[in-house]
Amino acid sequence: MKLVIGLGNPGKEYEHTLHNVGFDTIDLLAEKWGISLNQQKFNAIYGTAHLPEGKVMVMKPLTYMNLSGEAVRPLMDYFDIELEDIVVIYDDLDLEKGKLRLRQKGSAGGHNGIKSLIQHLGTQNFNRIRIGIDRPPVGMKVVNYVLSHYQKEDLPTMEDAFKNAAEACNYWLTKPFVEVMNKFN
Repeated sequence: MKLVIGLGNPGKEYEHTLHNVGFDTIDLLAEKWGISLNQQKFNAIYGTAHLPEGKVMVMKPLTYMNLSGEAVRPLMDYFDIELEDIVVIYDDLDLEKGKLRLRQKGSAGGHNGIKSLIQHLGTQNFNRIRIGIDRPPVGMKVVNYVLSHYQKEDLPTMEDAFKNAAEACNYWLTKPFVEVMNKFN
């Protein structure tokens, strides 16, 4: 089984904020694959589908971003999901808005959700799709920026990014992640 993890913060006040690009992509994937996010366990909501390409699960940790690993690790253990069968989708301040960067390993790069995942998974070696959100404007604190909502003029760019990330996940169902990287980077 493949597992697609979208990072973000739960709650209405965080919906459609820059830090929640992972959640927004999971919503799009769930719709595309006909998955209801109606199961809850291990402080996460998730759903599964049996597609022609195989069984796939999508999940959103409900631990808040900085504790994401606390939800992901137990769910992976319970369903016996291997590291190579996960992909994590999250925001990246160092990429231009809407740009995707796929990697198979790497440091957290200052991202607290990824720090938590590395800590709980015990490795930096897992598939990732980073979605660019740009740096905050001069004088704005990073925390205020990542928790801000999309600007109206950025919506088309961000929606395209979610669609491209979802398409990369769909491609990954039948291809090795290195091929997905070559196609979508």
